[in-house]
Amino acid sequence: MEEEAPLGAITRLDNGFEARLARVLGHDRDAVWRMLTEPQALCQWLAPGTIELRPGGAVRIDFADSGTVIESTILQFDPPRLIEYSWSSGDEPQRPLCWELIPIKEGTQLTLTVRLPATEDIAKACAGFDAHLEMLAAALEGVPIRFPLDYYLKRRRTYDASRPK
Repeated sequence: MEEEAPLGAITRLDNGFEARLARVLGHDRDAVWRMLTEPQALCQWLAPGTIELRPGGAVRIDFADSGTVIESTILQFDPPRLIEYSWSSGDEPQRPLCWELIPIKEGTQLTLTVRLPATEDIAKACAGFDAHLEMLAAALEGVPIRFPLDYYLKRRRTYDASRPK
């Protein structure tokens, strides 16, 4: 059986939480970058969406199944190393997501940093992103998978038990 990915590290901030989730992906940085930024790739592991690849560019990701639509802008942009945008829309609180890609011998070290307000459930967010990172890894292998609900539920319980209060 395949080894489960390590849990992300959650830190309590003055105004919320920050989580860092890391994965080693056996693909070059350009391939991973395309998965994070190109519409035909996003829909294989996250949701249908578009990202204008420039500082201040529009980000739109449509989670039709849940009714959630993300409409944001790029906050940081340094291709193919870093892209950051908020995981929120309109007047909602900022929920920055920062994707960092570092080339390594085995492929690419991906680090996702998620920041949430204190009023939101960091365990749920981490478990959801963990599940989507599983989907990303599968899509990179050319075998996209559906959202792994059992994996998500297990990770949510684990994050909930380990998160800082």
